Amino acid sequence: MQSLNLDQTIAAWSSIAETVFVPHTEKEYEHLVELLNSLIDQVGEDETHPLASMMDVIGVLIENYETEHIPELEEVT
Repeated sequence: MQSLNLDQTIAAWSSIAETVFVPHTEKEYEHLVELLNSLIDQVGEDETHPLASMMDVIGVLIENYETEHIPELEEVT
């Protein structure tokens, strides 16, 4: 594994921190959903696309928010 270059990481993160974040509000959640939809349009199913892993990360952030904040619909039997 490459050693972490903090200066380079700080510069890279600073440029995307307003776009990729852990959502704490519904507005932030909706922002990430819109971003994921755009990424899906761009990346599709191409696992080699440069943004494929970003799409995965955004998906996990959304899933975590939904698990914590959106109640499951009860099944009607």
